[in-house]
Amino acid sequence: MKNMADETPRAKGEGDQDVDGDAIRTFPFPADLAVGGVGMQIGPMEGDRTWHADAPLHRVHRIDFHVVMLFADGPVRHMVDFAEYRAGAGDLLWIRPGQVHRFARSSEYRGTVLTMQPGFLPRATVEATGLYRYDLPPLLHPGPEQLAALRAALQQLRREYEDTATLPLSLHTAVLRHTLTAFLLRLAHLAASSAEAPRRPADSTFTLFRDAVEQGFATQHSVSAYADALGYSRRTLVRAVRAATGETPKGFIDKRVVLEAKRLLAHTDLPIGRVGAAVGFPDAANFSKFFQLHTGVTPVAFRAELH
Repeated sequence: MKNMADETPRAKGEGDQDVDGDAIRTFPFPADLAVGGVGMQIGPMEGDRTWHADAPLHRVHRIDFHVVMLFADGPVRHMVDFAEYRAGAGDLLWIRPGQVHRFARSSEYRGTVLTMQPGFLPRATVEATGLYRYDLPPLLHPGPEQLAALRAALQQLRREYEDTATLPLSLHTAVLRHTLTAFLLRLAHLAASSAEAPRRPADSTFTLFRDAVEQGFATQHSVSAYADALGYSRRTLVRAVRAATGETPKGFIDKRVVLEAKRLLAHTDLPIGRVGAAVGFPDAANFSKFFQLHTGVTPVAFRAELH
């Protein structure tokens, strides 16, 4: 099996930009490089090799798949959506689709990396394992017993992944899904019970709202419009979102809009007006007021602080 460091787009380093024209570059899951073409990969991280020829260590980009890294060494400094995390030996970093990454150029990545293509697991498993819980912390610190169990689960998953000779492809894929699910259930339990993560019951109303906002935040900021589209009353939506996040639906929407605006301001050269338009504000002045209200600085000042 080839080193995973040669196969998967790697997150990027501090202070640099990587854009295709006016957009942050997004790397898809490299299904053609997966053993058997299945929707996952697992293998070692070694040294400071890049994960993709077009995504060197010191660049910024998005990925459209899940990445879980179990570190055998450290420290590794990694930024996810404007928060910097410091990982050490035995820590796990769980990066979700669409998040913007920066790795410190000086960090080395040693351990095991797992990548998963959206859609590889059934919907019920996705919900049970919290694959799209963007509110949970990316960096996880398992205790000794948790770490031993997670390592064992990853080792078993890697054995199944590399064993393409004893089962036909359909059964091989089914076994991988089950083995991957077992690992992710352990990982999800660790994430949900983390001291940094609030304890929240799963709520299908909030899940549907969260997914709808992720799809529509760039053009739709109205709570009533989301409630109507999902078939809920505004009051029901308010209760569900407050129970899941502690904030209002409007606050949840605005937070997502601000995050995307920050990404575009930091990692593209788009004019301020076009950044505003990209997140649903055709009028540049209205966008600037909105951004300053939620961040305390103007878009121009925010961008200047990063250079």
